[in-house]
Amino acid sequence: MFVDRIITPRLKRLAGAFPAVAVVGARQVGKTTLLRHVLGESVDWVVFDPVQDVGGARSDPDLFLDNHPAPVILDEIQYAPEVVPALKRRIDRDRRPGQYFLTGSQQWQVLKHLSESLAGRVVFLDLEGFCLAERARAGSDAAWLPAWLDDPAGFALQRRPRLALGETPAGLLWRGTLPEATALPADVVPDYHRSYLRTYVERDVRLVTDVSDWQTFGRFFRLCAALSAQEINASQMGRDIGVTPQTARRWLDLLTGTFQWFEVPAWSSNSVKRVSSKPKGYMADTGLACHAQAISTPDALAGHPLWGPMFETFVVGEIRKQMALLSPPPKLHHWRSAGGAEVDLLIERDGRLHPIEVKAASRVGRSDTRGLQAFRAAHPGLDIAPGLVIAPCERVERLNETDFALPWDLAL
Repeated sequence: MFVDRIITPRLKRLAGAFPAVAVVGARQVGKTTLLRHVLGESVDWVVFDPVQDVGGARSDPDLFLDNHPAPVILDEIQYAPEVVPALKRRIDRDRRPGQYFLTGSQQWQVLKHLSESLAGRVVFLDLEGFCLAERARAGSDAAWLPAWLDDPAGFALQRRPRLALGETPAGLLWRGTLPEATALPADVVPDYHRSYLRTYVERDVRLVTDVSDWQTFGRFFRLCAALSAQEINASQMGRDIGVTPQTARRWLDLLTGTFQWFEVPAWSSNSVKRVSSKPKGYMADTGLACHAQAISTPDALAGHPLWGPMFETFVVGEIRKQMALLSPPPKLHHWRSAGGAEVDLLIERDGRLHPIEVKAASRVGRSDTRGLQAFRAAHPGLDIAPGLVIAPCERVERLNETDFALPWDLAL
């Protein structure tokens, strides 16, 4: 059964304005399913292969496009980079919107080449695993983030429903957000995650670069899962598994390039410090992270030391998914003072900062706003919006004069 994605309206809007739209994201997040649902089953669809030259696309791209007139879906475009210059020539002759729909699961190489060769001709749309509104089948209008950014104080004062998810927080995190994993019986979810890591992640990494020691790379992946939601020091990570800092940084870039990892930079009022401070790193999917840490059941996760980091990982990922509704998307940062005070997430939009703290506890109170208050005290001249403490709590509540508790499963 097709699950309506919250970015469907935005995809339709972009398809009506640009000659080419590239939907990019990790394997198995539903890129092709979304495009075929929006465009209809009758639209031509070609899936490229890393070994086979499908339809002669690599040997004769112009003839290939003659045989597949627009509109057409070109799936996994990174396997046929020779098609990109031919696309450019055709779009330059005919700028009608909605002609070519591309998908890709690697940020490196061809996707970078797409943004350079098709500048002004292609627009990119990021697709990740299911957000909570999609899991609840609540439709594309259930995302709360845009409304909160527009009016933080007013939003928090209105009564809002919660999503009917039908599963415990630990169960949702343990399954993760890959569409197939959300629909499988619980006893085979670990088998799916094991197959995913072998079939997709290792395959993609092998195609992008040469990793000589796969056993060590597997240990590195598990280390990343263990360090999700922490500040990242590539040198220390390298020492932990016995590789150089350069190799550790390259492997982090590999995971980022295959959409399995993302980083949130540190915030500072000094733009130079903003670049040089340590980022926080996150696994893109908590289900894969739990599998990498051999967490066998939701109950085991609920009592595991990684419960808090996994909850933060999930919430930050949820916010990223809802940010895809906004154009341009806000900037994300985290903040940590020299004295140890921290704010998990700062959303920067139109010169205003929206601070968010994430707590994996069902009860939150005034003490959970200490980081938010410390940030305000350290930067009295900034425009700082009312803050949120997002937690698996029951309702929206005021915690102090400026900050509110917000249930993680809130609906608009």
